[in-house]
Amino acid sequence: MIIASQKRKENIAEYLLYMWQIEDMIRANGLDLDKIRQNIIDRFKDLTPDQKKQMEEWYESLIDMMRREGVTERGHLQINRNILGELTELHKQLLGDPRFNQYQALYYKVLPYIVELRAKAGEAAEDEIATCFTALYGMLMLKLQGKETSEETSRAMGEITRLIATLSAYYHKNETEPLFTPSDL
Repeated sequence: MIIASQKRKENIAEYLLYMWQIEDMIRANGLDLDKIRQNIIDRFKDLTPDQKKQMEEWYESLIDMMRREGVTERGHLQINRNILGELTELHKQLLGDPRFNQYQALYYKVLPYIVELRAKAGEAAEDEIATCFTALYGMLMLKLQGKETSEETSRAMGEITRLIATLSAYYHKNETEPLFTPSDL
């Protein structure tokens, strides 16, 4: 909760990947608040009792949302899908506006990797930005497991990371100073 709110303010891409990880951690603990308390919350040693209570309530609300939304085994919470949708919409706006030619150049550099990833996904293929996030999350999981990746995969992930980092920066800039006016859309 504390980490999530900090990431939400600083980097929307890191926030989204973190929230996907939280969803998986909740699943790994069987959506059981007692297990989450024992395996996750209690590991934060410098929390005040109030912070600990807030964290428990946050996990409890996420568990409740996951149950209500039917994502107890797989999938993502609507709040996370909404952010992904906002990023996808911004991505499309950036691609359609000549003022953002550097973003467009990054995108076209990454596009072959996106096409390859979507081909591997087959019928489960997602939109382009979701594909990038799925790839980044997969890479994060491999790193956490201490698994090696090929040089080609590392190169592709570096390019995808640059695109998503740039999109994330535009997202935050757009929150404070809109990049597009209604006449642009």
